[in-house]
Amino acid sequence: MSKSLNGKTALVTGGSRGIGRAIAERLARDGATVALIYNASKDGADEAVAAIGSTGGKSFALRVDLADAGSIPALFDRLDRELIERNSDGALDILVNNAGNAGWGGLGDATPEGWDTMIAVHARAPFFMVQSALSRLRDGGRIVNVSSALATRPAPMVPIYSMAKAAINNLTHALAMELDPRGIAVNAVAPGWIRTDMNAAVRENPKMVKAIEADTALGRFGETSDVACVVAFLASDEGRWVTGQVIEASGGYRL
Repeated sequence: MSKSLNGKTALVTGGSRGIGRAIAERLARDGATVALIYNASKDGADEAVAAIGSTGGKSFALRVDLADAGSIPALFDRLDRELIERNSDGALDILVNNAGNAGWGGLGDATPEGWDTMIAVHARAPFFMVQSALSRLRDGGRIVNVSSALATRPAPMVPIYSMAKAAINNLTHALAMELDPRGIAVNAVAPGWIRTDMNAAVRENPKMVKAIEADTALGRFGETSDVACVVAFLASDEGRWVTGQVIEASGGYRL
């Protein structure tokens, strides 16, 4: 495989597991030096860095609690130091806002505290990640936000999550317009049902699995690599003419 991202630097939030880890591994395989941002799973982050290194890729892990927007500027100060130590000028080429937390619970189960945390991680954090990244992001760089098919087809079992992802779609369009003069392409990828630990309980229910697969045109749950390859395209030069788009990678969910 050609190293389409040789010499590039990338930051992936939520990079220790699931979709984020698959994205980090794919970008590293394509030649980028990847900063994996994690919160709770240090073991997962260490495993991801080791896996990337075992195939000749370059990565490192940084911890931050994205529910605390005040911690984001300090994260970028640490990123600057790490990149400079790796013989980089400290500039960033690719920012992937992927981090999230579980969003199960309907209207009757919601609490103000849970609402605040969900919105903070899924909607507020990407906004302030971009704000801090702008002084480091090269002209011609890429921002990819991970949204969800639920942003446009919300479900009553996850109303707060659906709201937050709809906000990400809106933010993607606004940023694409604002950053156009610098040639920075901003897009979102909206997965459908992907095989991750966040929906493990759903996949243990045969009736739900059958219903979801029947509602998906390609007839299966997606794999994390199915999403990572779309992000890799948008991050590469091949995706240079795509901006302001929300690309659904759902296998045709609810067509």
